[in-house]
Amino acid sequence: MNLVDWKTAEATAVRLVPPGPRLELSEAIATVDELRALADRAGEHVTAYTGLQPRDDIAVPVAVVDRPGWIRSNVAAFADLVDPLLDTVLSSKTRSAGPLVSAIGPHATGAEVGALLAYLGSRVLGQFELFGPPPADGEPGGRLTLVAPNIVAAEHALNVDPTDFRLWVCLHEVTHQTQFAAAPWLHGHVRSLLHDYLAATDLDPAALLGRLRHSLRALVGSVRGESQLSLLEIIQTPEQRDVLDRVTGLMSLLEGHADVVMDGVGPDVVPSVETIRSRFERRRGSGNSFDRAVRRLLGIDMKMRQYAEGARFVRAVVAQVGMSGLNRVWAGPELLPDAREIRAPELWLSRVSGLPPAASA
Repeated sequence: MNLVDWKTAEATAVRLVPPGPRLELSEAIATVDELRALADRAGEHVTAYTGLQPRDDIAVPVAVVDRPGWIRSNVAAFADLVDPLLDTVLSSKTRSAGPLVSAIGPHATGAEVGALLAYLGSRVLGQFELFGPPPADGEPGGRLTLVAPNIVAAEHALNVDPTDFRLWVCLHEVTHQTQFAAAPWLHGHVRSLLHDYLAATDLDPAALLGRLRHSLRALVGSVRGESQLSLLEIIQTPEQRDVLDRVTGLMSLLEGHADVVMDGVGPDVVPSVETIRSRFERRRGSGNSFDRAVRRLLGIDMKMRQYAEGARFVRAVVAQVGMSGLNRVWAGPELLPDAREIRAPELWLSRVSGLPPAASA
């Protein structure tokens, strides 16, 4: 039972996404080659800074793609991940799911997903693609993807040194690659969280419409800028809020850790890092009122908060127990911070101080 027509999603997104900056063929080839080389260099710097040691025999592929390539890759990954999970969840909720599928329609949902991917496809700089076929035991899975036209467009808009900016972006994404290589259990844990979130969905159309009516005021407030809630937060069930609390803790850790690393390797590696960071943060907060409302509703602003809160958590923990003390979080899911601990690092430090020392990452 499919809620999304993925072919419609892909076709819609590819049709709607802008083409990106025009480059001469030689410049495009040089950009791709440099991004691949910088991704390799970034791995050495991330390992030296974090102390995380991925297995030498693991080679995570690096893909440099255009905007349609990013869209196709994500549609394939979503379909591979979401459809089997939905089949499992919906099998126990067939009586309530049937009317919902009929009311929404996979084709219409596919068009909506496609529009969302078109919006994101012109903005994402890079991504560690976690989803796709489950990895073999002990393997991290995933693929490092860099969206060349978006990186070029951003460095032009920011007026920063291209090589510095490209390495800076690679440092962030390679940090994610290193996280999952150092903690192979993370892949299954993320899938488990998504399954729990879907399982907590109330698919009864009447109940869903009731939540939407109840949330209408919050939705209007979010559009007007009077609320910081995303659409996901507005329509979720109370059970899903509990799962989202764990998801928020994990995502804040992953993103905050990557942000700290990309800045922490220092000017010896990225000479203009301070200029890049200041201009990048200023650009994050820019945009017209419509763009800001879209970012808020899609949860992009929530993700930006995760970057900031996660970075504060990482810096606070490192200040207390050093990088090796922080690296305990990669030992197992029981050592991950939740959303409350992300905002109050002393709670996490107090909790883990009573746990046995973690095995070396």
